[in-house]
Amino acid sequence: MDLRRRPPKPSHRNHHLLKQPQKSSSAAIRRSPSPAPKASDALPLPLYLTNAIFFTLFFSVAYYLLHRWRDKIRSSTPLHVVTLSELAAILSLIASFIYLLGFFGIDFVQSFIARASHDAWDIEDEDETRFLLNQDRRPATCSAALNSSISTSVSRFMDPPAPLPSQDDEGLVKSVVSGDIPSYSLESRLGDCHRAASIRREAVQRLTGRSLAGLPLDGFDYESILGQCCEMPIGYVQIPVGIAGPLLLNGCEYSVPMATTEGCLVASTNRGCKAIYASGGATSVLFRDGMTRAPVVKFPTASRASELLFFLEEPANFDTLAVVFNKSSRFARLQKIQCSLAGRNLYIRFSCGTGDAMGMNMVSKGVQNVLEFLQDEFPDMEVGGISGNFCSDKKPAAVNWIQGRGKSVVCEAMISGEVVAKVLKTSVSALVELNMIKNLTGSAIAGALGGFNAHAANIVSAIFIATGQDPAQNIESSHCITMMEAINDGKDLHISVTMPCIEVGTVGGGTQLASQSACLNLLGVKGACRESPASNSRLLAAIVAGSVLAGELSLMSAIASGQLVKSHMKYNRSIRDMSTVTS
Repeated sequence: MDLRRRPPKPSHRNHHLLKQPQKSSSAAIRRSPSPAPKASDALPLPLYLTNAIFFTLFFSVAYYLLHRWRDKIRSSTPLHVVTLSELAAILSLIASFIYLLGFFGIDFVQSFIARASHDAWDIEDEDETRFLLNQDRRPATCSAALNSSISTSVSRFMDPPAPLPSQDDEGLVKSVVSGDIPSYSLESRLGDCHRAASIRREAVQRLTGRSLAGLPLDGFDYESILGQCCEMPIGYVQIPVGIAGPLLLNGCEYSVPMATTEGCLVASTNRGCKAIYASGGATSVLFRDGMTRAPVVKFPTASRASELLFFLEEPANFDTLAVVFNKSSRFARLQKIQCSLAGRNLYIRFSCGTGDAMGMNMVSKGVQNVLEFLQDEFPDMEVGGISGNFCSDKKPAAVNWIQGRGKSVVCEAMISGEVVAKVLKTSVSALVELNMIKNLTGSAIAGALGGFNAHAANIVSAIFIATGQDPAQNIESSHCITMMEAINDGKDLHISVTMPCIEVGTVGGGTQLASQSACLNLLGVKGACRESPASNSRLLAAIVAGSVLAGELSLMSAIASGQLVKSHMKYNRSIRDMSTVTS
């Protein structure tokens, strides 16, 4: 019986190897990848001419397209309607971009191509090996004689190309510490966000000489925050989430998630919810909804700046500006423009509806569109900044307190005298008097700006953190005035909170993270409402106001009855020996 092995069928990669069986050295027949084409292979020209052509093509085409799109915006022409010249320009832009990207050797492109090539070789090697093994099935008596030849052939075809040089984690940590590798580039270099956070964390510990042992690293999806919520992460902070409620608001019950480390806060808010529930619930009304952004522009003279002011305040021009502004988003709707002049500087406060988003990015894009439009009408206008602090964002400001920003909500409830006595452990007259001398008179003496309340910021911050809002916007979102009056001949209590600047959204930013998304889902306001845009964010604002109402009612009762210090000593004091914990 002929026991000789039949040669495998030649493939596009190994036929030249099988034609030379006399070569026994594996190094001589091992495949090596062909060198990558040079950048100058793109055109039959010298390298410097090729580079010059693609550089010129890229920037000239980009300039042409930007001007064409600006003209379309002015003429209300849809951007997706393109002419033949625009289509050719787009293709030229893509081609020149690909060339420049490849020429300058972007790391992730090279690594992606190398990895794809390496995977392709592995697949082909596996197929060829399987072919050899299937062709060489022989009786058991002959297997020993063929083992050496088969193993030699298999090893010869299974050798992959040499992998790209890589550093282990220890080497990467040392490179970050020495500054050879920027810490911010780890995610793009490694393609593994968790590993990048781990390496950065270790580098920080070595640079500072301080331990991060108490800061958790595992158990978090770092991919979800990449390019969205946080840069250069080294872990995450654990904040407990408690539930207050049910809050009976506008006939519906809500379990309110509150992320806080302050003892008594959730318990106190929960007691307020209980008192409101026992008295028939609270009612809220949203009376204004508009996010603002106020750029500042400069002119050579004050008279010239006033000309733009008159132009913007002319009702006939508003519709034109609204069309330009609203092109930034299908949800953006310009509501009004307010101007304030200071010498040669003009501050322009735009207010617009933003759907279920908090809307800062949306309104900023709309403002940018309007500024570009105005630049043609007023060529001597100089944009000082997209934000001139007349907005006003993340700062206490009278303009927000008076005119509102975001959602403006008023929430009220009638608390029976019986509930005040049994649940809140105080009296109606004591609450009314305390509110007058504390929240109103005391805040006036302090020169408070929007702070005519007991602790609205406590509840707002806790809900903001739990639901993925911007915690810094707690500053203006906590603007609140708490009112208390005796009704029904002094037997019952009417309490209300008016909050003109609740800045919340149910899409974008931190609302997309898993934990925060779960809290929004608990309230029934997760994501955007397709049937009625903006209804989810407005409901969230109403829940915030209702929760503040409950918190104000409970804390004021605790102060009126003299129980504040006692309750905090009971629920806000740790009994653990922290010296043993920290050691």
